[in-house]
Amino acid sequence: MIYMDNASTTMVDKEAFDMAKKYLFENYANPSSSYSMANDVKADMEDAREMIADILGARYNEIYFTSGGSESNNWAILKSCELMENKGKHIISSKIEHHSVLHTLSYLEKKGYEVTYLNTDEKGIIDINELKSAIREDTVLISIMFANNEIGTIQPVKEIGKLAHEYNILFHTDAVQAVGHLPIDVNELNIDLLSASGHKFHAPKGVGFLYIRSGIKLTSLIHGGSQERNRRAGTENTFGIIAMAHALKNSYETLDKDSLYVKFLRDRLVSLILKNIEGSHINGDIKNRLFNNINIYFENISGELLLILLNQNGVCASLGSACTTGSIDPSHVIMAISNDKKRASSSLRLTLSKYNTEDEVNKTFEILKTSIEKLRI
Repeated sequence: MIYMDNASTTMVDKEAFDMAKKYLFENYANPSSSYSMANDVKADMEDAREMIADILGARYNEIYFTSGGSESNNWAILKSCELMENKGKHIISSKIEHHSVLHTLSYLEKKGYEVTYLNTDEKGIIDINELKSAIREDTVLISIMFANNEIGTIQPVKEIGKLAHEYNILFHTDAVQAVGHLPIDVNELNIDLLSASGHKFHAPKGVGFLYIRSGIKLTSLIHGGSQERNRRAGTENTFGIIAMAHALKNSYETLDKDSLYVKFLRDRLVSLILKNIEGSHINGDIKNRLFNNINIYFENISGELLLILLNQNGVCASLGSACTTGSIDPSHVIMAISNDKKRASSSLRLTLSKYNTEDEVNKTFEILKTSIEKLRI
Protein backbone atom coordinates (compact mmCIF):
# COMPACT_ATOMS: atom_id res chain seq x y z
CA MET A 1 0.00 0.00 0.00
CA ILE A 2 1.06 3.59 -0.71
CA TYR A 3 -0.11 5.71 2.22
CA MET A 4 -1.15 9.23 1.19
CA ASP A 5 -3.59 10.10 3.99
CA ASN A 6 -1.36 11.61 6.66
CA ALA A 7 -3.83 14.39 7.51
CA SER A 8 -6.08 11.60 8.74
CA THR A 9 -3.44 9.87 10.85
CA THR A 10 0.28 9.14 10.75
CA MET A 11 2.55 6.18 11.35
CA VAL A 12 4.02 6.26 14.87
CA ASP A 13 7.72 7.11 14.75
CA LYS A 14 10.26 4.63 16.13
CA GLU A 15 11.26 6.58 19.25
CA ALA A 16 7.63 7.31 20.13
CA PHE A 17 6.82 3.60 19.71
CA ASP A 18 9.73 2.58 21.94
CA MET A 19 8.62 5.04 24.62
CA ALA A 20 5.03 3.80 24.42
CA LYS A 21 6.19 0.20 24.75
CA LYS A 22 8.27 1.06 27.82
CA TYR A 23 5.29 2.61 29.62
CA LEU A 24 2.99 -0.23 28.60
CA PHE A 25 5.21 -3.15 29.70
CA GLU A 26 7.74 -1.78 32.19
CA ASN A 27 6.77 1.54 33.81
CA TYR A 28 3.04 0.89 33.70
CA ALA A 29 2.07 2.18 37.16
CA ASN A 30 -0.79 4.62 37.67
CA PRO A 31 0.83 8.03 38.27
CA SER A 32 -1.78 8.82 40.94
CA SER A 33 -0.59 5.95 43.15
CA SER A 34 1.82 6.61 46.02
CA TYR A 35 4.66 4.09 45.63
CA SER A 36 8.00 4.82 44.00
CA MET A 37 7.23 3.19 40.63
CA ALA A 38 4.17 5.41 40.28
CA ASN A 39 6.14 8.48 41.35
CA ASP A 40 8.72 7.75 38.66
CA VAL A 41 5.98 7.55 36.01
CA LYS A 42 4.46 10.81 37.24
CA ALA A 43 7.84 12.53 37.05
CA ASP A 44 8.35 11.29 33.50
CA MET A 45 4.88 12.52 32.54
CA GLU A 46 5.70 15.95 33.94
CA ASP A 47 8.93 15.95 31.95
CA ALA A 48 6.80 15.29 28.85
CA ARG A 49 4.58 18.24 29.75
CA GLU A 50 7.62 20.49 30.07
CA MET A 51 9.01 19.21 26.75
CA ILE A 52 5.78 20.13 24.93
CA ALA A 53 5.56 23.51 26.67
CA ASP A 54 9.12 24.42 25.69
CA ILE A 55 8.42 23.64 22.04
CA LEU A 56 5.38 25.96 22.03
CA GLY A 57 6.92 28.76 24.09
CA ALA A 58 4.47 28.01 26.89
CA ARG A 59 4.81 27.27 30.61
CA TYR A 60 4.60 23.64 31.68
CA ASN A 61 1.49 24.35 33.80
CA GLU A 62 -0.35 25.68 30.72
CA ILE A 63 -0.40 22.24 29.05
CA TYR A 64 -3.28 19.88 29.86
CA PHE A 65 -3.37 16.35 28.46
CA THR A 66 -6.54 15.14 26.72
CA SER A 67 -7.69 12.29 24.51
CA GLY A 68 -7.10 14.33 21.34
CA GLY A 69 -8.30 17.20 19.20
CA SER A 70 -12.06 16.71 19.54
CA GLU A 71 -11.95 16.73 23.34
CA SER A 72 -9.59 19.69 23.37
CA ASN A 73 -11.83 21.67 21.01
CA ASN A 74 -14.95 20.85 23.04
CA TRP A 75 -13.27 21.80 26.31
CA ALA A 76 -11.84 25.06 24.97
CA ILE A 77 -15.08 26.25 23.37
CA LEU A 78 -17.68 25.10 25.89
CA LYS A 79 -15.81 26.20 28.98
CA SER A 80 -14.58 29.50 27.51
CA CYS A 81 -18.19 30.43 26.84
CA GLU A 82 -19.17 29.38 30.35
CA LEU A 83 -16.33 31.46 31.78
CA MET A 84 -17.36 34.55 29.80
CA GLU A 85 -21.15 34.17 29.95
CA ASN A 86 -21.60 37.36 31.97
CA LYS A 87 -20.12 39.33 29.06
CA GLY A 88 -22.37 37.83 26.41
CA LYS A 89 -23.26 34.93 24.15
CA HIS A 90 -21.72 35.76 20.80
CA ILE A 91 -18.99 33.65 19.14
CA ILE A 92 -17.07 34.15 15.91
CA SER A 93 -15.75 31.22 13.88
CA SER A 94 -15.42 30.28 10.19
CA LYS A 95 -17.32 28.12 7.73
CA ILE A 96 -14.37 25.79 7.15
CA GLU A 97 -13.72 24.60 10.71
CA HIS A 98 -13.37 20.94 11.65
CA HIS A 99 -16.65 19.27 12.65
CA SER A 100 -15.53 18.97 16.27
CA VAL A 101 -15.70 22.77 16.32
CA LEU A 102 -18.76 23.23 14.09
CA HIS A 103 -20.86 20.66 15.96
CA THR A 104 -19.86 22.13 19.32
CA LEU A 105 -20.92 25.57 18.09
CA SER A 106 -24.19 24.11 16.83
CA TYR A 107 -24.80 22.67 20.32
CA LEU A 108 -24.20 26.10 21.84
CA GLU A 109 -26.58 27.73 19.38
CA LYS A 110 -29.32 25.47 20.74
CA LYS A 111 -28.42 26.79 24.19
CA GLY A 112 -29.01 30.39 23.16
CA TYR A 113 -25.63 31.43 21.79
CA GLU A 114 -25.28 33.31 18.51
CA VAL A 115 -22.46 32.34 16.16
CA THR A 116 -21.10 34.38 13.27
CA TYR A 117 -19.50 32.09 10.68
CA LEU A 118 -16.97 34.03 8.62
CA ASN A 119 -16.64 33.47 4.89
CA THR A 120 -13.28 32.78 3.28
CA ASP A 121 -11.89 33.75 -0.09
CA GLU A 122 -11.49 31.17 -2.87
CA LYS A 123 -8.20 30.06 -1.31
CA GLY A 124 -9.74 29.46 2.11
CA ILE A 125 -8.42 32.53 3.96
CA ILE A 126 -10.62 34.61 6.23
CA ASP A 127 -10.74 38.41 5.82
CA ILE A 128 -9.39 40.23 8.89
CA ASN A 129 -11.61 43.20 8.11
CA GLU A 130 -14.68 40.95 8.03
CA LEU A 131 -13.60 39.51 11.37
CA LYS A 132 -13.24 42.99 12.84
CA SER A 133 -16.68 43.99 11.54
CA ALA A 134 -18.21 40.89 13.15
CA ILE A 135 -16.96 41.76 16.65
CA ARG A 136 -19.68 42.98 19.03
CA GLU A 137 -19.78 44.08 22.65
CA ASP A 138 -21.12 40.64 23.61
CA THR A 139 -18.49 38.66 21.66
CA VAL A 140 -16.80 36.26 24.09
CA LEU A 141 -14.79 33.92 21.87
CA ILE A 142 -13.09 33.76 18.47
CA SER A 143 -12.34 30.19 17.35
CA ILE A 144 -10.46 29.97 14.05
CA MET A 145 -8.40 26.96 13.00
CA PHE A 146 -4.66 27.36 12.43
CA ALA A 147 -4.46 25.26 9.26
CA ASN A 148 -7.33 23.57 7.44
CA ASN A 149 -7.53 19.79 7.58
CA GLU A 150 -8.83 19.44 4.01
CA ILE A 151 -7.10 22.07 1.88
CA GLY A 152 -4.13 22.88 4.13
CA THR A 153 -4.72 26.64 4.10
CA ILE A 154 -2.93 28.52 6.89
CA GLN A 155 -4.85 31.36 8.55
CA PRO A 156 -3.34 34.70 9.73
CA VAL A 157 -3.33 33.49 13.33
CA LYS A 158 -1.14 36.25 14.77
CA GLU A 159 -3.38 38.99 13.39
CA ILE A 160 -6.52 37.20 14.60
CA GLY A 161 -5.13 36.87 18.12
CA LYS A 162 -3.99 40.50 18.19
CA LEU A 163 -7.46 41.67 17.18
CA ALA A 164 -9.13 39.43 19.76
CA HIS A 165 -6.96 40.83 22.54
CA GLU A 166 -7.65 44.42 21.50
CA TYR A 167 -11.33 43.73 22.21
CA ASN A 168 -10.80 41.57 25.34
CA ILE A 169 -12.01 38.43 23.56
CA LEU A 170 -10.60 34.95 24.11
CA PHE A 171 -8.90 33.42 21.05
CA HIS A 172 -8.92 29.65 20.51
CA THR A 173 -7.28 27.92 17.58
CA ASP A 174 -7.74 24.33 16.48
CA ALA A 175 -4.10 23.63 15.65
CA VAL A 176 -4.48 19.88 15.16
CA GLN A 177 -3.05 20.02 11.62
CA ALA A 178 -0.44 22.66 12.44
CA VAL A 179 1.32 21.35 15.55
CA GLY A 180 4.36 19.34 14.49
CA HIS A 181 4.25 20.85 11.00
CA LEU A 182 4.61 24.61 11.55
CA PRO A 183 6.71 26.64 14.02
CA ILE A 184 4.38 27.81 16.81
CA ASP A 185 5.02 30.22 19.68
CA VAL A 186 1.78 30.78 21.55
CA ASN A 187 2.88 34.11 22.99
CA GLU A 188 4.17 35.55 19.74
CA LEU A 189 0.95 34.45 17.99
CA ASN A 190 -1.38 35.87 20.68
CA ILE A 191 -3.05 32.49 21.32
CA ASP A 192 -5.12 31.92 24.46
CA LEU A 193 -6.21 28.34 23.82
CA LEU A 194 -4.70 25.80 21.41
CA SER A 195 -5.85 22.26 20.60
CA ALA A 196 -3.52 19.49 19.40
CA SER A 197 -3.68 15.76 18.68
CA GLY A 198 -0.70 13.41 18.80
CA HIS A 199 -1.60 11.09 15.95
CA LYS A 200 -1.17 13.92 13.43
CA PHE A 201 2.59 14.10 14.12
CA HIS A 202 3.61 10.44 14.45
CA ALA A 203 2.41 9.78 18.02
CA PRO A 204 -0.22 7.20 19.01
CA LYS A 205 -3.94 7.79 18.60
CA GLY A 206 -6.07 8.74 21.59
CA VAL A 207 -3.84 11.39 23.13
CA GLY A 208 -3.57 15.15 22.69
CA PHE A 209 -3.38 18.34 24.69
CA LEU A 210 -4.99 21.70 25.27
CA TYR A 211 -2.85 24.78 25.91
CA ILE A 212 -4.65 27.17 28.29
CA ARG A 213 -2.95 30.51 28.87
CA SER A 214 -2.24 31.25 32.54
CA GLY A 215 -5.02 33.26 34.15
CA ILE A 216 -7.80 31.68 32.07
CA LYS A 217 -9.72 29.60 34.62
CA LEU A 218 -11.54 27.01 32.55
CA THR A 219 -13.54 24.53 34.61
CA SER A 220 -13.47 20.78 33.95
CA LEU A 221 -15.18 19.21 30.99
CA ILE A 222 -14.69 15.73 32.49
CA HIS A 223 -15.43 15.36 36.21
CA GLY A 224 -14.10 12.77 38.63
CA GLY A 225 -10.60 12.61 40.06
CA SER A 226 -8.02 15.32 40.67
CA GLN A 227 -5.80 14.63 37.66
CA GLU A 228 -4.38 17.46 35.53
CA ARG A 229 -4.38 19.84 38.50
CA ASN A 230 -8.09 19.21 39.16
CA ARG A 231 -9.10 20.25 35.63
CA ARG A 232 -9.35 17.00 33.66
CA ALA A 233 -10.41 13.86 35.50
CA GLY A 234 -9.39 10.34 34.47
CA THR A 235 -6.31 8.16 34.75
CA GLU A 236 -3.68 9.61 32.47
CA ASN A 237 -2.72 7.87 29.24
CA THR A 238 0.91 7.83 30.33
CA PHE A 239 2.32 5.77 27.46
CA GLY A 240 0.54 8.01 24.94
CA ILE A 241 1.52 11.23 26.68
CA ILE A 242 5.22 10.40 26.88
CA ALA A 243 5.28 9.00 23.34
CA MET A 244 3.54 12.15 22.11
CA ALA A 245 6.12 14.43 23.70
CA HIS A 246 8.99 12.54 22.06
CA ALA A 247 7.22 12.46 18.69
CA LEU A 248 6.67 16.21 18.88
CA LYS A 249 10.30 16.83 19.84
CA ASN A 250 11.46 14.70 16.91
CA SER A 251 9.09 16.50 14.53
CA TYR A 252 10.55 19.89 15.37
CA GLU A 253 14.19 18.75 15.50
CA THR A 254 13.95 17.61 11.87
CA LEU A 255 11.26 20.04 10.67
CA ASP A 256 13.48 22.08 8.32
CA LYS A 257 14.83 18.98 6.58
CA ASP A 258 11.53 17.08 6.55
CA SER A 259 9.48 20.02 5.28
CA LEU A 260 11.85 20.58 2.35
CA TYR A 261 11.77 16.88 1.46
CA VAL A 262 8.00 16.46 1.75
CA LYS A 263 7.36 19.73 -0.11
CA PHE A 264 9.60 18.45 -2.93
CA LEU A 265 7.51 15.26 -3.12
CA ARG A 266 4.25 17.21 -2.98
CA ASP A 267 5.28 19.70 -5.65
CA ARG A 268 6.44 16.90 -7.92
CA LEU A 269 3.10 15.11 -7.61
CA VAL A 270 1.16 18.34 -8.15
CA SER A 271 3.24 19.16 -11.23
CA LEU A 272 2.71 15.68 -12.71
CA ILE A 273 -1.04 15.89 -12.15
CA LEU A 274 -1.58 19.41 -13.48
CA LYS A 275 0.60 18.86 -16.56
CA ASN A 276 -0.71 15.43 -17.51
CA ILE A 277 -4.30 15.11 -16.31
CA GLU A 278 -6.66 17.39 -18.17
CA GLY A 279 -9.28 19.20 -16.12
CA SER A 280 -7.36 19.13 -12.83
CA HIS A 281 -7.30 22.15 -10.49
CA ILE A 282 -5.74 22.83 -7.08
CA ASN A 283 -8.12 23.69 -4.24
CA GLY A 284 -6.81 26.33 -1.87
CA ASP A 285 -3.62 28.37 -1.87
CA ILE A 286 -0.65 26.40 -3.24
CA LYS A 287 1.80 28.68 -1.41
CA ASN A 288 0.13 29.50 1.92
CA ARG A 289 -0.64 25.91 2.89
CA LEU A 290 0.79 22.99 4.83
CA PHE A 291 3.83 21.57 3.06
CA ASN A 292 2.38 18.05 2.85
CA ASN A 293 -1.11 18.87 1.58
CA ILE A 294 -2.60 18.37 -1.90
CA ASN A 295 -6.31 18.91 -2.51
CA ILE A 296 -7.22 18.72 -6.16
CA TYR A 297 -10.41 18.90 -8.22
CA PHE A 298 -10.83 16.63 -11.22
CA GLU A 299 -13.53 17.65 -13.68
CA ASN A 300 -16.17 15.11 -14.70
CA ILE A 301 -15.37 12.37 -12.20
CA SER A 302 -16.95 11.05 -9.01
CA GLY A 303 -14.65 11.50 -6.03
CA GLU A 304 -16.10 8.42 -4.34
CA LEU A 305 -15.51 6.19 -7.36
CA LEU A 306 -11.99 7.57 -7.73
CA LEU A 307 -11.29 6.71 -4.10
CA ILE A 308 -12.50 3.14 -4.68
CA LEU A 309 -10.21 2.71 -7.71
CA LEU A 310 -7.23 4.13 -5.83
CA ASN A 311 -7.87 1.75 -2.96
CA GLN A 312 -8.14 -1.21 -5.32
CA ASN A 313 -4.75 -0.25 -6.74
CA GLY A 314 -3.07 0.20 -3.36
CA VAL A 315 -3.24 3.95 -2.75
CA CYS A 316 -4.67 5.28 0.54
CA ALA A 317 -6.23 8.72 0.04
CA SER A 318 -9.37 10.57 1.12
CA LEU A 319 -12.02 13.01 -0.02
CA GLY A 320 -11.70 15.16 3.10
CA SER A 321 -11.85 14.79 6.86
CA ALA A 322 -11.74 11.21 8.15
CA CYS A 323 -14.37 12.28 10.70
CA THR A 324 -16.96 12.60 7.92
CA THR A 325 -16.17 9.39 6.01
CA GLY A 326 -19.48 7.78 5.07
CA SER A 327 -21.27 11.11 4.78
CA ILE A 328 -23.14 11.64 1.50
CA ASP A 329 -22.76 15.41 1.77
CA PRO A 330 -20.10 17.15 -0.34
CA SER A 331 -17.14 18.69 1.49
CA HIS A 332 -18.27 21.74 3.47
CA VAL A 333 -14.78 23.21 3.03
CA ILE A 334 -14.81 23.04 -0.78
CA MET A 335 -18.40 24.33 -0.77
CA ALA A 336 -17.30 27.30 1.37
CA ILE A 337 -14.50 28.30 -1.01
CA SER A 338 -16.27 27.56 -4.31
CA ASN A 339 -20.04 27.17 -3.77
CA ASP A 340 -19.78 24.38 -6.35
CA LYS A 341 -21.29 20.98 -5.48
CA LYS A 342 -19.64 19.29 -8.45
CA ARG A 343 -16.23 20.55 -7.35
CA ALA A 344 -16.92 19.52 -3.75
CA SER A 345 -17.91 16.01 -4.87
CA SER A 346 -15.02 15.60 -7.31
CA SER A 347 -12.04 16.62 -5.19
CA LEU A 348 -9.34 14.40 -3.72
CA ARG A 349 -7.05 14.94 -0.74
CA LEU A 350 -3.53 13.48 -0.77
CA THR A 351 -1.34 14.18 2.26
CA LEU A 352 2.27 13.04 2.48
CA SER A 353 4.83 12.48 5.23
CA LYS A 354 8.58 12.06 5.65
CA TYR A 355 8.07 8.31 5.20
CA ASN A 356 6.86 8.64 1.61
CA THR A 357 9.29 8.23 -1.29
CA GLU A 358 9.71 9.66 -4.78
CA ASP A 359 8.97 6.21 -6.21
CA GLU A 360 5.63 6.21 -4.36
CA VAL A 361 4.85 9.65 -5.79
CA ASN A 362 5.50 8.42 -9.33
CA LYS A 363 3.42 5.27 -8.82
CA THR A 364 0.57 7.28 -7.27
CA PHE A 365 0.49 9.58 -10.28
CA GLU A 366 0.34 6.66 -12.73
CA ILE A 367 -2.44 4.95 -10.76
CA LEU A 368 -4.33 8.24 -10.48
CA LYS A 369 -4.01 8.99 -14.20
CA THR A 370 -5.18 5.50 -15.19
CA SER A 371 -8.07 5.61 -12.73
CA ILE A 372 -9.33 8.97 -14.01
CA GLU A 373 -9.10 7.78 -17.62
CA LYS A 374 -11.30 4.81 -16.70
CA LEU A 375 -13.86 7.03 -14.97
CA ARG A 376 -14.06 9.42 -17.92
CA ILE A 377 -14.78 6.75 -20.54
